[in-house]
Amino acid sequence: MTSHVLSQLRSLEAESIHIIREVVAEMQRPCLLFSGGKDSIVMLHLAAKAFAPARIPFPIMHVDTGLNFQTVLDTRDRWVERTGVQLVVASVQDAIDRGLVQEEPNGSRNRIQTPVLLEAAEKNGFDALFGGGRRDEEKARAKERVFSFRDDFGQWDPKNQRPEIWSLYNGRVHQGESIRVFPLSNWTELDIWAYIAAEEIDIPDLYLAEEREVVDRGGMLFAVNEFTPLKEGETSEVRSVRYRTVGDANLTAAVESTASTLHEIVEEVAAVRLTERGATRGDDKVSEAAMEDRKREGYF
Repeated sequence: MTSHVLSQLRSLEAESIHIIREVVAEMQRPCLLFSGGKDSIVMLHLAAKAFAPARIPFPIMHVDTGLNFQTVLDTRDRWVERTGVQLVVASVQDAIDRGLVQEEPNGSRNRIQTPVLLEAAEKNGFDALFGGGRRDEEKARAKERVFSFRDDFGQWDPKNQRPEIWSLYNGRVHQGESIRVFPLSNWTELDIWAYIAAEEIDIPDLYLAEEREVVDRGGMLFAVNEFTPLKEGETSEVRSVRYRTVGDANLTAAVESTASTLHEIVEEVAAVRLTERGATRGDDKVSEAAMEDRKREGYF
């Protein structure tokens, strides 16, 4: 008798595809949150696989802070063109101009993304939002279930979550309520990169190491660009760096690396012991509870 045993990656792929299909079967108006980073790209790739040869039966939404790396926007647009999926853009800059939110003194737009996200979800009637969060990334995300219930204010209560015994998911919501869904919950950063390499998935070139002009700020290497110009007294240098995660250009740091191919990235990630958010995201340095505070307010 032939034994059919799935590899780790194919097992994770099958689980994620099952979750995506379950949401489409249960919910009225799902949407996939797409940033153009590696996790949301893998999630969109899985959605395409889940419904092939048909089109993806839900739109994607990008909460555009206006502080994006251009290569990330270019990658987003390539994926939209390739898959034919509908793109909804929720603009933080537009929300600032309308007075919905106000700029924060530190220049971060992460916290003010939340009202923009909630407004766009309500306007479009989305009752389920796919997010690319993984449990290995950060403490608050480790608390979250695959189906994360949100109240009619879009807020998350970590003490009010539904059991998911035997991978049975309860998507029942009342009017105004919604769920966030995390198909990649059980993946690790290493799983993501191994899958990207195996599937030869199109990603922004920021993830690959090359010589870039950077400035060292408190031990974190920030690319010198229109969003992070040199401050008085600072000097820049050229180093071989790459990005482990992609967020706003003014808050996301690079790491020293010579990994310029996908397989080299897999080898590098297998050896590290610090998560990508802890190593490179300035917005998570505010406090250990920064992410959980944002999630309680309605963040991804």
